[in-house]
Amino acid sequence: MNSFYRQAGSNTKGREGGEFTLSMPSEASRKLASGWLWLGVASLLGAGLFAILLVLSRTPYIQDVFPWVDFFHTALVVHVNLSVLLWFLAFAGVLWSLNTSSRLAGMGWLALALAAAGSIVIVLSPFIATGKPLMSNYVPVIQSSFFFTGLVVLAAGIAVLVLRSLIAPPSAQLWKGGEGSIRIGFYAAAVASLFALICFGWSYAIVPDIDDRTQYYDLLFWGGGHVLQFTYLLLMLSGWLWLADACGAKNPLTPRIASFLLLLGLLPVFYAPVIYLSYGHLLGDYMVQFTQLMKVGAAFAPVPLGLAVLYGAIMSPGTAATKPQRAALFSSVTLFAVGAGISLMIGESNTIITAHYHGTGGAISMAFMGLTFHLLPRLGYREPDLKWATLQPYMYGAGQLFHIIGLLWSGGYGVQRKVAGSAQELHGFAQTAGMGLMGLGGLIAVIGGIMFLVVVFKAVRRPA
Repeated sequence: MNSFYRQAGSNTKGREGGEFTLSMPSEASRKLASGWLWLGVASLLGAGLFAILLVLSRTPYIQDVFPWVDFFHTALVVHVNLSVLLWFLAFAGVLWSLNTSSRLAGMGWLALALAAAGSIVIVLSPFIATGKPLMSNYVPVIQSSFFFTGLVVLAAGIAVLVLRSLIAPPSAQLWKGGEGSIRIGFYAAAVASLFALICFGWSYAIVPDIDDRTQYYDLLFWGGGHVLQFTYLLLMLSGWLWLADACGAKNPLTPRIASFLLLLGLLPVFYAPVIYLSYGHLLGDYMVQFTQLMKVGAAFAPVPLGLAVLYGAIMSPGTAATKPQRAALFSSVTLFAVGAGISLMIGESNTIITAHYHGTGGAISMAFMGLTFHLLPRLGYREPDLKWATLQPYMYGAGQLFHIIGLLWSGGYGVQRKVAGSAQELHGFAQTAGMGLMGLGGLIAVIGGIMFLVVVFKAVRRPA
């Protein structure tokens, strides 16, 4: 066995047979993975604090304390970037750190340092350099050089992370069997991220400097933002395989078929350059093409793989100790199925779009949370509290489901996205009831998020 790798609470069958589990790397690599996990957890904690600021900024009398004219949208920009962009990319850093050898460790720590520094600048930007908040798709921004400095430094950290993930893979013997399938999924996600970074640069080169800054940043982040979703998708699908194995499910897929499906999930990414070359001068068509790429391409792998892991989990009873992984797997697959199904209903720009990405995004986040519970003892921390780690996925999943149903319901009555208060124009009972259900679901999901943080902090208070 490669001297860089040793077991840390996981078995070795994944490399020899069909079990979909990942052996743990050297202590140095596990420490790096722990660093990325801490960054991800800190981003969720920061997102929660900014959510509180969002509430306060709209509360009568208290809102007068804030010196910014539009602090609500300013705080919302930071909240979205922390809760989606940074949390997802930080957890990608966890998984990629576990999927690399010990070579080029300095690059790994440099990537983490840059990402953390960029994140700190983004968090501080509303308080140090005020600017106009723009709710652009994928990456909302604040128009200030301070914010953009943080965003560029974060992007540099992710670029270094992706580069190391591609050029420092583990030894060949660790790519066999079910473990090899998971590693292929993680590696494919790194390839997708490389394409996303290229797309961001390509868009910067071709998008004209138009007066409507929200439209400008929509165009700037549109291509790379869509491709980046394939990164998250591949990490989630690989995570489903791992979670299913962790909860004792007998996967009906062979490692070869699972690997094929994961590579099929990467295939749409290679169409991105074609879109730029063929439609880069027609920005309206460029946006439509990437939308279609996501609608069609994102269905290649999740449907068969999701059905397989779900069938395996249902047919295998599991044990009490694996209930958190099972709960996370069921919640993630359910949310993704709902979110993907809603994508077929998208027409006009209303809250149906919001319902769609809360489903798929919530599914990705839930998979990452479940993997966190599974990884904590393998990274040297205590086992998470079994009761709360089992309840948390159902709480978060149910909250997101209610939230999605409320948004879907309201969107059917024409309620627009990215508006709040009187701008929502809730004239009838159906619209009001739908948004009320959305709010209730959001509150339950927030409680689920807080539960996740509590379970993690309790487990990391002291080493196992």
